[in-house]
Amino acid sequence: MSTEVSFTSNGLRIAGLFFAPEGRVGERLPAIVVSHPGGGVKEQTASIYAQRLADKGYAALVFDAAYQGESEGQPRGLEDPYQRSEDVKSAVSYLTTRDDVDPERIGALGICASGGYVPFAAQADTRIKAVGTVSAFDAGDAVRNGLDGRQGPAGLRQILDLSTAMRTAEAGGADPAYAPIVPESLEEGGEGYEYYRTPRGQHPRSDNKQLVRSIDRLVQFDAFRFMSMISPRPVLMIAGTEAFSRPYSDKAVALAQGPSELFLIEGATHMSLYDQDEHVTPAVDKLDEFFGKALAA
Repeated sequence: MSTEVSFTSNGLRIAGLFFAPEGRVGERLPAIVVSHPGGGVKEQTASIYAQRLADKGYAALVFDAAYQGESEGQPRGLEDPYQRSEDVKSAVSYLTTRDDVDPERIGALGICASGGYVPFAAQADTRIKAVGTVSAFDAGDAVRNGLDGRQGPAGLRQILDLSTAMRTAEAGGADPAYAPIVPESLEEGGEGYEYYRTPRGQHPRSDNKQLVRSIDRLVQFDAFRFMSMISPRPVLMIAGTEAFSRPYSDKAVALAQGPSELFLIEGATHMSLYDQDEHVTPAVDKLDEFFGKALAA
């Protein structure tokens, strides 16, 4: 079960859900911040992992990023990596205020784009004692280089011109412009469409709309540039052997100079690790082993 909670991040109200293990009343628990994918909301895969971690004995906090879901922030649909990092830090701050959480035993788990935002936050926030990721994705790299890594300078300039043109248009009174996060057909959207746009994972507040001018915020973001700053705190990155995003986890683990591990799940894709039990179960078991050791009393 979960309880609705809220906290502030850069002055914005952030809507969250707090999961606690049953029968552990009166204890100060190890806790894990679980941060949702880009385009997602707290009720989707983040809550799946939070509930499974609560079943293992952890407190877990999920939340909607600022400007998204039930959280405050205008314009809606802004994807700001620095705000997303601040949201993670603010979630940690909230956990430290709870009587049922041990403030010295807080870890963080990022899924997909949050697999970039969580390590980035932890590089500077030493209260995060252990960092886990599932299907990590560097949204800044994807904007700079394209999902296939083949976007050249001309392509980058084109999307930056588009983003900054939107700023000019809004300054003149135009409504914010939006683009779909995943293509609106199975043929073009693949597993992204299968998860976000069908009953499998669809949620009414995950509306598949991102503010176009998020581009010029994302483009300078480098999730893993300072991975070494997490050391000596441990890092665990979980990826599927069939995931398009696996190279991001390979890169991040290579850059981490402290204890780090890449754990591969055979046959898993980027999004099968969101909700498919055959892949989520071994991921959660590995996270339990990792956080159990890292956050031991």
